[in-house]
Amino acid sequence: MFRRNFIALATAGLFALGVAGPAAAQDDFIIVQSTTSTQNSGLFDYMLPMFQKETGIEVRVVAVGTGQAIKNAANGDGDVLFVHAKASEEQFVADGDGVERSDVMYNDFVIVGPPSDPAGVAGMSDVAAAMVKISDAGAAFASRGDDSGTHKAELRLWKDAGVDVAAASGGWYRETGSGMGGTLNTGTGMDAYIMTDRATWISFGNKGDYQIAVEGDAKMFNQYGIILVNPEKHSNVKAEQGQKFIDWVLSEAGQAVIADYKIDGQQLFFPNAK
Repeated sequence: MFRRNFIALATAGLFALGVAGPAAAQDDFIIVQSTTSTQNSGLFDYMLPMFQKETGIEVRVVAVGTGQAIKNAANGDGDVLFVHAKASEEQFVADGDGVERSDVMYNDFVIVGPPSDPAGVAGMSDVAAAMVKISDAGAAFASRGDDSGTHKAELRLWKDAGVDVAAASGGWYRETGSGMGGTLNTGTGMDAYIMTDRATWISFGNKGDYQIAVEGDAKMFNQYGIILVNPEKHSNVKAEQGQKFIDWVLSEAGQAVIADYKIDGQQLFFPNAK
């Protein structure tokens, strides 16, 4: 009797050590719904291993357009939202889908174009005037057309410029329905102007003879924010681990990591957590 009880207890102990332990370890991860720019720029490849080394928490990134990332997070398909469309982020929190929004970092948008510069916008810093010239010239413009943060910002700038791109769709205005990298590849292939975040442009490896044509307008400011998905609305949200990631990103250490990330000596993101 004693021997049978001992073996049963020992087996239970081994099961706990051999099965439950690894299972718990495998569960020590969070899902971050984010944008293609944070992924394609290489920022996550640079910073996430540092966070995992410090905390033991793995971060699995779903990199899609900001609009899709917000929809995914609103459906509870993630623990943290890390995107760049402030008005939509604030609405996400107002709708009860997120706990609190915090600024993380910023960079800016630029318009890149072919060396032939058919609209004559190279060197301009007034983005509205440049967009009017592109429209007036009927010069090809490749848009993501995917409800991403970049697409939302681009549509806002066209509206500010008084240009109705919906009426031009399928003509000089082409919507790719692709991520930033895909749109850059398509746009450069058709000698089109393209609006992109600077980080993705710096890291883009297929520039050819394309150059930045329009930059420097305050309207092209590009702010990123981070939000914990509301665990009261979605019980599957790993609130503790998700908040640890947010706290680290907003900490001096996390902000320093963001500032230190460079390609060819160029800083891609500028931390500005309050």
